[in-house]
Amino acid sequence: MKIYAPWERAFNKISTPFEHFLHAQTTTGLVLMFMTVVSLLLANSPLYEIYSGFFHMNIDFNVGSWKLSQSIHHWINDGLMAIFFFIVGLEIKREILIGELSDIKVAILPILAAIGGMVIPALIYTSINYGTEGAAGWGIPMATDIAFAISALVLLGKRVSPALVTFLVALAIVDDLGAVLVIAIFYTDQINFLPLILAVVSFGIMIAFNRFGIHAILPYFIVGLFMWFFMLESGVHATIAGVIAAFAIPSKAKRTAIDFSNSARNLLDEYDNYPIATDNTMHESQKAILTNMKERILAVEAPAARLEHTLHLPVSLIVIPLFALANAGIAIDFSSISSIVLEPISLGIIAGLILGKVLGIAGVSWITIKLGIAKLPLNSSMSQIFGVAFLGGIGFTMSIFVADLAFLGHDILIFQAKIGILAASLFAGFFGYFWLRFVAKSPAYKENIR
Repeated sequence: MKIYAPWERAFNKISTPFEHFLHAQTTTGLVLMFMTVVSLLLANSPLYEIYSGFFHMNIDFNVGSWKLSQSIHHWINDGLMAIFFFIVGLEIKREILIGELSDIKVAILPILAAIGGMVIPALIYTSINYGTEGAAGWGIPMATDIAFAISALVLLGKRVSPALVTFLVALAIVDDLGAVLVIAIFYTDQINFLPLILAVVSFGIMIAFNRFGIHAILPYFIVGLFMWFFMLESGVHATIAGVIAAFAIPSKAKRTAIDFSNSARNLLDEYDNYPIATDNTMHESQKAILTNMKERILAVEAPAARLEHTLHLPVSLIVIPLFALANAGIAIDFSSISSIVLEPISLGIIAGLILGKVLGIAGVSWITIKLGIAKLPLNSSMSQIFGVAFLGGIGFTMSIFVADLAFLGHDILIFQAKIGILAASLFAGFFGYFWLRFVAKSPAYKENIR
């Protein structure tokens, strides 16, 4: 009997796409937490000038008289984050086609809860900042950081039901879609129509690729790169190109599962017909069979699913950590922190992410369930929905991203927003986790501990 090390067990375990998604989000949350601490330490150390100066260095691309010049900070936020938004788009598409959002009877609760969790925080923030210079930040407390929220829920293990996890995933996906729409519609100052038209044409070409049955990734990548550039030049935030591109990627495989199963068995039978060499080397024909099988494996998996699986790790370990390192580092004067928290922008974000999310998610869920429009997730309680609503108050990645757009060029306002985001996310995350860990219990968990 072979003995596996713990990490080998993890690699040998066969996970469903949803389980892989949860593992990826948990990894992202843990890495994001680490990089946030690192960025805060750097920003409040003697290395601050070096740290800040590095991300403000320019990287230029020149082709003849044409020049594209951006700081490293902007390349991360406008460039690398487009890959993150591409993943978000793939997740949204998957949920709509085959996930929790594909069945309206199941999806109605997280959809309505997510809408409540976006609208009420925005209203609370606006009521505090109406008529002030911070009024433009109403979109900041609408966002939920899916990685942090799911990480906290997954760490609770069997104390929460799988249905409650899927409820949070579906809610966060709808929340992400809302955040993308808010960025595209409300945080675009000026539109240059020629580049925007070219971006639309690029998207049309990608749709044509899909319709003509092109499953190779390279054509989509090339056209998608042009679409990103045109979107950047149009004035609409370039990361939106990532979401739009995701909707053009084919979600259907070239071959059916039955066709793959039959052909794979035939190829394996053909492979076994060749005798095993004494030195364990393969016959040339066997190598050709393996190559054929690899092609068929790729053909039975949809390009959208393959890309989502492939990109999760680099996004989790490179893109999101770099974003946190570039954006979460703020120099904090702890002697004045109490006064900063009471600034309208910080206060509006804290109230929106904590009070607004709880009222929006838990309140709308309670009303929806009482009216008989939807049912509680299986083996969960209203008390657990309350805890999940607090986890929804972890804004972080999306909130910081929107804050940079809302207060572009106003460093003091961005600083106040980030203080509010960090304070609210920290409180919401810890309170939600401890509530679900020690207070709220699912019906199934109560039965198990009797």
